Amino acid sequence: MMSDASQVIEVLGIRAKSAAQKMRLMETKHKDAALKIAARLLREDMDDVLAANALDMKAADEHNLEAALKDRLALNPERVEAMAQGLEEIAALPDPVGAISDLVYRPSGIQVGHMRVPLGVIGIIYESRPNVTADAAALCLKSGNAAILRGGSEAIHSNQAIALILRQALKEAGVPEDAVQLINQTDRALVGALLAADEYVDVLIPRGGKSLVSRVSQDAKVPVIKHLDGICHVYIDKDADREMAVDIALNAKTHRYGVCNAMETLLVHQDAMDCLPVIIKRLLDKGVEVRGCDKTQALHQHVLAANEEDWGTEYLAPVLSIRVVDDLEQAIVHIEQYSSAHTETIVTANYDAGQLFLRQVDSSSVMWNASTRFADGFEYGLGAEIGISTDRLHVRGPVGLEGLTTQKWIVLGHGEVRG
Repeated sequence: MMSDASQVIEVLGIRAKSAAQKMRLMETKHKDAALKIAARLLREDMDDVLAANALDMKAADEHNLEAALKDRLALNPERVEAMAQGLEEIAALPDPVGAISDLVYRPSGIQVGHMRVPLGVIGIIYESRPNVTADAAALCLKSGNAAILRGGSEAIHSNQAIALILRQALKEAGVPEDAVQLINQTDRALVGALLAADEYVDVLIPRGGKSLVSRVSQDAKVPVIKHLDGICHVYIDKDADREMAVDIALNAKTHRYGVCNAMETLLVHQDAMDCLPVIIKRLLDKGVEVRGCDKTQALHQHVLAANEEDWGTEYLAPVLSIRVVDDLEQAIVHIEQYSSAHTETIVTANYDAGQLFLRQVDSSSVMWNASTRFADGFEYGLGAEIGISTDRLHVRGPVGLEGLTTQKWIVLGHGEVRG
């Protein structure tokens, strides 16, 4: 079976590699045209996309898929329209490919700088959400890459319908169709074969639950852009504006629960505990289960005891752990021990405390007087993101178009030779 899977991936890989070579020279106007055509076709062929999604939803009911998974899987006219608008928004973004930066003259007379270039072939493995098919393909296309997409078996019909539209748009715009390829079989062996396809795939991006990301990270023979957990912290300093602290803590936790940039642990300086009763009451009023240290428990009878496991848990649910700390140093030590290096924020009016937090906390996004919910590609001005990376190489934080490229050195000479 693995031999057959390897052969399937080899065929896709050869085609993708060829398309990636052509994409390096693809003009922006052709890439943008393909994205705009795809948006138009999504709207025109919406009934076909929804019919395909209905097949997936029927299978989801038959297999008793969880309600949350079915919600992510479901498409409706509004979600298809959002996909189309997303394609148009990506088309409107600046093209990073070919941009030259840091160009300087050297004493020898040569000019040395960097040129931004595509990564090559990007393999994307994702679950549930059919919109990722359009979003991921569009970001790879605009950044000059070729994409091999492997969605979850639960969304196979939806993904096939969307991929068909994307490839038709590529053809109409004069862009290589194989710049977007979908693995249209549900055999699990194909994932393993893709992870091992280092001859054809330059980077892998997993989008899904922790088990999927863990497997990709452990088994891949090619570089992976990923994050495993979103254990995000808000620290309320002794010099925090109390009203601001309450607003940020509540937004970071309750704006949305099942997202990776939601706060999972609230740290509070012992001299700022006066804001905790308000925060706890408002959290409980919203149906959030509050777990806390001994000092936190003493503030309200409905606060449950937090244990060691809580500090390292990404709840993705209306559950929050709270710990009172002695000072900023202890807060940073706690974050260093339990954080997943996703997003942390400090609430303080103290300049020195804010600067120390920004410099010392080693996460992909570190904030000062802002909700962790801003850790998002759109909010950062990237226009769109393909995911968030908590690694240090080659990109960190929300990954947009620039994150799907790399740089090469370029040298401009006038006949200089080295003596």
